Amino acid sequence: MSKRLQSLREKRSNLVKAARDVIEHAEGESRSSLNSDEQQKYDTIWSEVESLGTEIKREEDLDEAERRMAERASREREEGGNRSDEQGDQSERRAAALMGAFRSWCAEGRIVGQAARELRDLQADVDIEGGYIVPPEQFVNQLIKFVDDMVFIRQRATVIQVPSAQSLGAPSLDTDPADADWTSELDTGSEDSAMAFGKRSLHPHPLAKRIKVSNKLLRVATMSAENLVRERLAYKFGITEEKAFLTGTGAGQPLGLFTASNDGISTGRDVSEGNTATSIKFDGLIEAKYTLKGQYHPNAAWMFHRDALKQLAKLKDGEGQYIWRESVRAGEPDRLLGLPFIMSEYAPNTFTTGKYVGILGDYSNYWIADSLAMQLQRLVELYAETNQVGFIGRRELDGMPVLEEAFVRVKLG
Repeated sequence: MSKRLQSLREKRSNLVKAARDVIEHAEGESRSSLNSDEQQKYDTIWSEVESLGTEIKREEDLDEAERRMAERASREREEGGNRSDEQGDQSERRAAALMGAFRSWCAEGRIVGQAARELRDLQADVDIEGGYIVPPEQFVNQLIKFVDDMVFIRQRATVIQVPSAQSLGAPSLDTDPADADWTSELDTGSEDSAMAFGKRSLHPHPLAKRIKVSNKLLRVATMSAENLVRERLAYKFGITEEKAFLTGTGAGQPLGLFTASNDGISTGRDVSEGNTATSIKFDGLIEAKYTLKGQYHPNAAWMFHRDALKQLAKLKDGEGQYIWRESVRAGEPDRLLGLPFIMSEYAPNTFTTGKYVGILGDYSNYWIADSLAMQLQRLVELYAETNQVGFIGRRELDGMPVLEEAFVRVKLG
């Protein structure tokens, strides 16, 4: 753990203690709620806690990225001696030529010289003169990796590549057979007709995003043009995907975790007992935690909006202990009732009767079907007056929960 990360964690821990001191001061005066000055002080402290949480996540991501890069470099050095030099060099030259052609196209809108020979591999079955091109697979994979680093569901979901198929079908066990029977040596047990199979189907849906980059930035930036395009597209795609994975309707888009549906998570997995009409309570969280079967707990995590976590940070158990535990070790998440939690800006945060306010689950049971077929269009004339170049990225994906018993939604009473 870096010194900066350690310092950030210690600072956040001290702020959390200060926030709790505000609450305990009010409780010491036998008040059930904070006065206006105390509430303002608490909100100010908690805002700093949230800001530090973002910084800590960023620092952890950097540490992890550096670790992966070091591992990859070491692995490549080890593999280099065992790989055919000629074959390896040819493959590397090929990939470099494709990326060179793509980089030239991003920056200048044209491909010249040696790179022009690789244009045939980047052309789509559309009008090249109109600016359409198929990015190299390396670029697409890097784009998806950038998206992974920005959002939560993709990091934990099961992601399946569907490069050419129109859909992904997977069998599901809709009804389990009854338990086995204790029998004599010659008996075979009772016949069971309850077991039933179904099917979950994912159909990648088109997703498009438009970004604008100034001509000056493309010309003088120390970062290469394709990196600029990739980072901006990753941000645009990532936010749109995360919203759909959480609240998507399933009609022309992924089916979200917070969308009640018999095709995903039905209302039978909603838990409101113990909560009030306007707030989450300790008893409600206990009900939710133990509605989820124990075999899912090792990989399970809560997900709440920061407004919900602000409420949860004040909750105590029956012995007067806060149920929220901040992490003080690198790579170890904050915990709620012993299980890690995720703060998402796109989780529901409307605290009224019957609304969803959180979820607990094993997110590997959310499946994402990715089509690697991506197109990129370069728009020059449209933004000429503002000295910018537009890029439109198009890709296809779908997602849905495939096993509802792996999830429990927290609902207000």
